[in-house]
Amino acid sequence: MIRRLVFLSLHLLVLITISVNNTACSQQVDQLDLPGEVASLMEGACGRDEFSGTVLLARGEEVLFRRACGEASKRFHVENNVETKFNLGSMNKMFTSTAVMQLVDSGALSLDDRLSEFVDESWLPRSVSDQITIHHLLTHTSGLGSYFNDTYWNSSRELYRELDDYKPLVRDEEPAFAPGSEFRYSNTGMFLLGVVIERATGTGYFEHIREHIYRPAGMSESDCYDMDQPVENLAIGYDHDPDSEWGYENNLYKHVIRGGPAGGGFSTVGDLHRFALALLSGRLASEESREKMWTDHSGQGYGYGFGITNGPNGKVVGHSGGFPGINSNLDIMVDRDYIVAVMSNYGMGAGPVARGIAELISRVQGERR
Repeated sequence: MIRRLVFLSLHLLVLITISVNNTACSQQVDQLDLPGEVASLMEGACGRDEFSGTVLLARGEEVLFRRACGEASKRFHVENNVETKFNLGSMNKMFTSTAVMQLVDSGALSLDDRLSEFVDESWLPRSVSDQITIHHLLTHTSGLGSYFNDTYWNSSRELYRELDDYKPLVRDEEPAFAPGSEFRYSNTGMFLLGVVIERATGTGYFEHIREHIYRPAGMSESDCYDMDQPVENLAIGYDHDPDSEWGYENNLYKHVIRGGPAGGGFSTVGDLHRFALALLSGRLASEESREKMWTDHSGQGYGYGFGITNGPNGKVVGHSGGFPGINSNLDIMVDRDYIVAVMSNYGMGAGPVARGIAELISRVQGERR
């Protein structure tokens, strides 16, 4: 009887141990299984037609997962691939801000410089530009709003290709508050930093970004492409439209004809990974400037052109971008070495996938560095 009780007790202990281990496994994802979990997440979203695009997961330089799904062109049924170029939306703000901080590093700019030193009254009244500093523009505390106004929506996209073409969209803006006193996300403010770059360097914005951001980082598939040109392997943006017999609406007549300092350029998940590595290695900006870019200056989770969060994955910096038919996201998990790039040619397509991957990473065993 005693032997039988001992046997039953040992059997019960084994069952309890197995149960506990199974529960732990359900709560944590082994690092080796993370790519498989990400694949399941992505495939599920694609299967429900909630996502069309590309996903990259890396730890440092090592790419753990990279895959594409959906169609770059529904008209011709051309599939997305891992090298497809997707619209960045507002993610261009990271490139603009990094370029500004490079100029600060070189002494060509100061964060306390006034906007009036770089733009004349064909852009904004001197009474407005005199009150706004480079710091205000970088942190979205200038009080300015967005050039996506009624004039833009009622105009031909052909009118807005070079930075100077945007003057009619900007010149009537008035700050909503005293610069530096509040936070208000501002496309106009970030766009004007592109004008500052042009005036400070004597070089066109687009060429400056190519030379000082894309080329040093190895981003050969990134640029602000002209949308009336046949750029190869570039995804068209779509939104679901229940009123259309095709089920979708494209964004060709909504988006800018050429992206700029505040958003609208194109990139790939591979190029975004290379951008993150170049930042982390110090190849694009000094450690001091990077620290300023990745510091929440307003208490609103925003630094200099980068969003900033602190949570289960430690400090995460990056940016998202959204517009009709556009949604992309880059997360640089500086405390855990993970880099996640998600790009979609569906409006609202990337965000849920990026958040799902972040939740999976938070369950990965292992210490933060």
